[in-house]
Amino acid sequence: MNSTKSDEVEKNAGSSVDSGKDNGKHSGKESAADNTNDHDVAQAENSSAKYPTINDNKSDKVTKAESTFDPQLFLKTVTQRPGVYQMLNANGDTIYVGKAGNLKKRVSSYFQKDPGSAKTRIMVTQIVNVELTVTNNEIEALILENNLIKEKRPRYNILLRDDKSYPFVHITTDQDFPRVSYRRGGKKTSGKTIGPYPHAGAVKKSLRYIQKLFKVRQCEDSYFKNRSRPCLQYQINRCTAPCVGLVDEKEYRRDVEMTIKVLEGRTNEVISGLADDMERASSELQFETAARLRDQIKNLKSVNQSQYVEGGKGNIDVVACFQKSGKSCIQIFFIRNGLSLGNKAFFPSAPADSSAEEVLNSFVSQYYLQHEVPDRIVTQYKVDDVELVQEALKLRLGTTVEFAHNVRGEQRRWLESAYENGKIALEARLASRSGMAERQDRLRQLLQLDELPNRLECFDISHLSGESTVASCVVFGVEGAIKAEYRRFKISDITPGDDYAAMRQALTRRYTRLIKEQQRIPEVLFIDGGQGQVSIANEVIRDLQLEEDMQIIGVAKGPARRPGEESLLLCRQGREVHMNHDSPALHLIQQIRDEAHRFAIAGHRAARAKVRKKSVLEDIAGLGPKRRKALLTHFGGLRELKLASEEDISNVPGISKHLAQQVYDFFHEK
Repeated sequence: MNSTKSDEVEKNAGSSVDSGKDNGKHSGKESAADNTNDHDVAQAENSSAKYPTINDNKSDKVTKAESTFDPQLFLKTVTQRPGVYQMLNANGDTIYVGKAGNLKKRVSSYFQKDPGSAKTRIMVTQIVNVELTVTNNEIEALILENNLIKEKRPRYNILLRDDKSYPFVHITTDQDFPRVSYRRGGKKTSGKTIGPYPHAGAVKKSLRYIQKLFKVRQCEDSYFKNRSRPCLQYQINRCTAPCVGLVDEKEYRRDVEMTIKVLEGRTNEVISGLADDMERASSELQFETAARLRDQIKNLKSVNQSQYVEGGKGNIDVVACFQKSGKSCIQIFFIRNGLSLGNKAFFPSAPADSSAEEVLNSFVSQYYLQHEVPDRIVTQYKVDDVELVQEALKLRLGTTVEFAHNVRGEQRRWLESAYENGKIALEARLASRSGMAERQDRLRQLLQLDELPNRLECFDISHLSGESTVASCVVFGVEGAIKAEYRRFKISDITPGDDYAAMRQALTRRYTRLIKEQQRIPEVLFIDGGQGQVSIANEVIRDLQLEEDMQIIGVAKGPARRPGEESLLLCRQGREVHMNHDSPALHLIQQIRDEAHRFAIAGHRAARAKVRKKSVLEDIAGLGPKRRKALLTHFGGLRELKLASEEDISNVPGISKHLAQQVYDFFHEK
C-alpha cells in the first residue's frame, strides 16, 4: 500500500494528504511503511499500527471549535484510486470505516442530497473529518478495512465480536502411546489436528465418544508418566491403561488409527475393518473378542447415523441471519467430510436499521478473513463483491472458495434449519436479558466462557460433630434450579468430621456415575469451601480427566461470614476474585451456594432423625417389630429391659429361650 506522486494534493480544512515524498516530516518508521512496494497482503494484515495514510495530522484530535469541515472542498482533493476511508466525529473518534475501488466516487456518495438510509443521514451529520488510506488494489482495501474495524470498533459499522480461536482435536504422533486431547488455536503444531469444531462442547462430545469406542488415553503426559497403577478411567472401562503396560503398543496404535479415521469422517471404513475382525474372531472361536467387536460396530453405527449429513460431501459452512427487535443472530452450520460438527450462533453489533442482508455481508468478510475457510460457503443472501472476497481468501489460503446462495434440495433445507436455529438462539438471548439467564451471562463473562453455561452444579457437606455426614449436589440450568436432578450422598467409611474425605467421596461417586451413564457433565462446578476443598475437587476431576469439561470455583466465606464478602477461587484462571456485593454474577453464585447448603442440612437432619428414632433393639437379629413392641410393653421401657434377667425375658409371649439369650447377651456383652 503506497501513495504516488501523482496523488499529491494540498492540505485542506479537516483533512490533509501525504504527497508520498519523504520531505523530512516523517519518522524513519513511517518512511519505511510508505516505501514498501511489494504487494504482499500480509503487510496489510499485520500493520494495524503502521497503516500508510494520506493524512499527515491524523493524530490530532478535532475539537468542536475546529469542526470547519467543508465536504465539497474536501472532495476536490480525493483520489480515484482504491483504498479505505475513516469518518471521524468532533471528538476525533472513528465512527465508520469503509472500503472502495474508487475513493472519490464512494466518499462523494455520502454528501449527496439523499445519502441513503436514516442511519447514514445521522452519521453524515456527525462527520467533521475524513481520513483516507490509499491501497494498491481492492483486496488490500478489504483486508485493511477489516483490520481497522477490529481495532477501532466504529459505532456505525457492523461488528463481529468473535476474537477467539476455534477448538480442534489434537493427536500426538511422536509418542509410543499417543494422546488424544482438546486443543484451541491454530494447526501449526506437532502431531495431527482435526477440526475446527464450532465450540468446545462439540470437541468434548467427540472426545467422549472416542473414549468409549477406542479407549485411547486423554490424560496429560505428566500424569501418564507418573502412574504406578491404573487410574479410574481404566476401572470404568474408558482406557486400556497403557501407562502401566496393560496394552501392547501395536494394539494401541491400531486404536489410534481408527480414532483418526472416525474423526475424519471415514467411519464406514472403520466399521468394515471391524466387521472383518469380528468374523475372523468368531471363526477362531474367540467369542468374547467377537462380542466386543460387535458392540463396537453397533456404537460406531449409532454415532455415524447421528452425525451424518445427507449430501454433505466435502467441507461446507451454511450461514443464515435472523433479526428481531433490532438485534441480529448469525447461525453457522459446520459440515466437514460429510459429518455435521455442530452449529454456532453469533450476535454481531449492528446499527438499528441494518438489514439482515447487510449484517450477513459484513459478517462473511470479517469472519472468514480471520478463521479457517471451508471449500464451499452457502449463504442466505448473495454476498456483495463476492469475487473480491474470493480473491482475498485465495491470497490468504492459496485455494479457491466457492460461494452459493440460491440453492435447492438438501442445501436449501440446511439454510432453513440454520435460519430456524438462529431464530431460536436470538429469542433465547433476548429473553435472557432479565432474571436467571442475565445473571448467567454475567457469570459467563466472569469465567471467560464462550457460551452461556447450561449446567451448573454445587456441592456442600453437612454433619454435626461428624455424625450422619451428608453431601449435597444441586443442579442449575438456564431456567434456574433443576430440583429433579438434585442428589444427596450418605458418606461412610471416613473419619468422623473429615470434610475433605467426604468431599472426595461425593465427587468421585457423582462424576464416575455420570461418565459411566454418559450423562451431561456440568460446565461449572461450585465448591462451598476454601482452598482445601477446592484442591480435593481438582484432584478428583483430574483423575476422571474432566478438567477440560468443567471449571471449578471455590466459594469461600469472608472473615465475618457476611453475604457479599465471599471470595471466589477461579482454579482455571489461577486467581482469587472479590466481587461487588451488587454483582448479578455474585447473586447467582450465592443462590446456588445457599441452595446446596439448605439441601445438605435438610438431608443431614433427616439422616440424624432417622438414627435417633431407631431402636437399639433393631440391631438384634430375629427381633421383628411385633416382638420389640411386646418386650417394651411387658417391661415398660428399654431401661427396665436392660435390667431384666434372661429368664424374665423368656417369659414374654413370643420370645423363645434362644432369643431371650440373644437379647440378654446384647445388653451385657458390651
